[in-house]
Amino acid sequence: MPRLHAVTDERVARLPDLADRARALAAGGGEQIALHARGRSLSGLAHHALAVCLAAHPPASLFVNDRLDVALAVGARGVHLGARSLTPADARRLNPGWWIGVSVHDAHEAQAARAAGADYLVIGPVFATATHPDRAPLGLARFAEIARSGLPAIAIGGVTPADARELRAAGAYGVAAIRALWDADDPADAARATLAAWSG
Repeated sequence: MPRLHAVTDERVARLPDLADRARALAAGGGEQIALHARGRSLSGLAHHALAVCLAAHPPASLFVNDRLDVALAVGARGVHLGARSLTPADARRLNPGWWIGVSVHDAHEAQAARAAGADYLVIGPVFATATHPDRAPLGLARFAEIARSGLPAIAIGGVTPADARELRAAGAYGVAAIRALWDADDPADAARATLAAWSG
């Protein structure tokens, strides 16, 4: 499974140079990056268009957040489920080949996601983030506790390339980010810098 997850939001989905930035991230991350089509307020048509755009940049993998109909339509490699999504078991019935991830915020949720059949966890927010300003950051110690669930743990929330090594030391299989990747002056360099924590 990819170690780096570049997650979109509604703002990123509407960037005029989205395709160029996706191409650069794919060049920098190669097979170790997943491009996530995410946008909670996007229409189904807009979400599909976003996924099609991201799917056009191999060897990066396409993951789709929440919209399993879109994931099926575009042949996504993986899906990510939120609190209001179907269960991992339901998702696996739709496509047994998907990587299926679940967002969690504490050790209880992590164990429940594992029992429900998730393949990986997205744990956060680890640090303060503008995406969820009302949610207190977990910090490294709590992240490390949750990451001991036995599933690959992806850290999210205020993560930058400079944080990758300490997150790996805390038990992260990989990291996910929005701004640190999509808004980087050089997205390819940002991807390479983040993945460097796992290259040694």
